[in-house]
Amino acid sequence: MATRRQVPFYMNDVKRAVKGATTAGLSIARVEIGADGKIILVTGVPQPEPATPFDAWKAKRDARSA
Repeated sequence: MATRRQVPFYMNDVKRAVKGATTAGLSIARVEIGADGKIILVTGVPQPEPATPFDAWKAKRDARSA
């Protein structure tokens, strides 16, 4: 007889955490969920990932000159 696996987190838990943070005036850049079910909210403005290695190089080069 197989035992049921414990669910590490529920979607409602994530929704509740995000809603609480946004109600407090924080902007959510990313949500991370650990293997143990720990919910981590990363605040700030999300930064887009460069599409190609050239874009990454160019963004790094332009950031130095500013």
